[in-house]
Amino acid sequence: MPALYTRQDVAISFPQTRQRSSSNSCRTYRLVDQQGDPHPILDDLYDSLDAAWSEALHWWQEEFGPVQGPVGIGVEVSTLSGEWRTLRYPGT
Repeated sequence: MPALYTRQDVAISFPQTRQRSSSNSCRTYRLVDQQGDPHPILDDLYDSLDAAWSEALHWWQEEFGPVQGPVGIGVEVSTLSGEWRTLRYPGT
């Protein structure tokens, strides 16, 4: 005979609301050119600001030699609303 469970024996769970995390795990980064458009060669999405900027510096050095002045590449980050926000302007 199957066992019967009382209300006290059954755990009741309620759906949890998903809270916005302050981490940047859902953020993506992209590189932009001097006009603020997605970079024509480095047109990719990156997981972190460091990864994006490292790629930008590596490419810049390959194209123009050691960095001795401003780098003409900027970095943008995705927002929760799907827009892009500039973190680093080209040439700074």
